[in-house]
Amino acid sequence: MSEQQPLVDIAARFPGLKIDLKYATADNITGHPIYSEARCLLHPDAARALAKSIAIAEVAGLTLLVLDAYRPQQAQAVLWEACPNPEYVVPASRGSNHSRGTAIDVTLLDDQGNELDMGTAFDEMDVLSHPYHPDVPLTAQRHRLLLNAIMFGGGFVGITSEWWHFEVPGAADYPLINDLFTCISSDKSDGVLP
Repeated sequence: MSEQQPLVDIAARFPGLKIDLKYATADNITGHPIYSEARCLLHPDAARALAKSIAIAEVAGLTLLVLDAYRPQQAQAVLWEACPNPEYVVPASRGSNHSRGTAIDVTLLDDQGNELDMGTAFDEMDVLSHPYHPDVPLTAQRHRLLLNAIMFGGGFVGITSEWWHFEVPGAADYPLINDLFTCISSDKSDGVLP
């Protein structure tokens, strides 16, 4: 485990990397933006692993698309409200590895910039999102295996419930990081959300 270090701005470190932070948009399980800004940050250890994974993807003629990285703890609480199922969302009281800067959510783009079919959407909290589910179509299974190989080659490990989630080994041993940017409240009565 590394000591807590300043997080790396992934957009600045890897200017060619495609980033679509889903929690800064309404395209997520809550149906509204959670992050007040789209800042893609990672712990330096995770950023080093990401550099390797980016290079491996390029060898295969593919590109990574980052869907989430560092997540403020307040955002984790909002996600738990939207999906209080510990198989898919870690309770805020325990702390997500995203809130340590040690986890990243990704998918793959082909050489034309199109997302590869992974069998389910990102944030689809269902058994079909488990990386090796037998009911996922063969092509999507191959794409998931390819994504796993790319991320494992960089030094990440996956989890059993989400094909898109990867983290550095021992991710939970890193300290939780205080919120580095604010979140949009999930309370619709405060006037922030429609």
